[in-house]
Amino acid sequence: MAGLQTGAPTPTDIVVHSQSRVLEVAFSDGANFRIPFELMRIYSPSAEVKGHGPGQEVLQTGKRDVDLVALEPVGNYAVQPSFSDGHDTGLFSWDYLYFLGAEQDRLWADYDKRLKEAGVERDSPMPDKGGHACASH
Repeated sequence: MAGLQTGAPTPTDIVVHSQSRVLEVAFSDGANFRIPFELMRIYSPSAEVKGHGPGQEVLQTGKRDVDLVALEPVGNYAVQPSFSDGHDTGLFSWDYLYFLGAEQDRLWADYDKRLKEAGVERDSPMPDKGGHACASH
């Protein structure tokens, strides 16, 4: 299971910085990351964002000012954040948090590219789901 790989770095400290909107995570290998709430939200590992298969990803917009309103532990392998826009279904394993922290620059560049390809702005409101009946959304 993700986050339970033998020898993989695990968090030694997790601090929510509400004012600057970042999650600071220190890992057992000495790495320390400041992960913006917006990055966590747009790359949430939930079905609402990832879809149910390749090519079904949903581009997230309008998340610049999203806040983290709760952060709950899930066993010894993950946390489940609740965001101010109501999103609360993503489980962020330790290795996924490490990935987000370590790959921030590449992820932001990829996000910018996907916004341009879709012809939308980072702060555009999310389109209405239009009656999508998937129970996971």
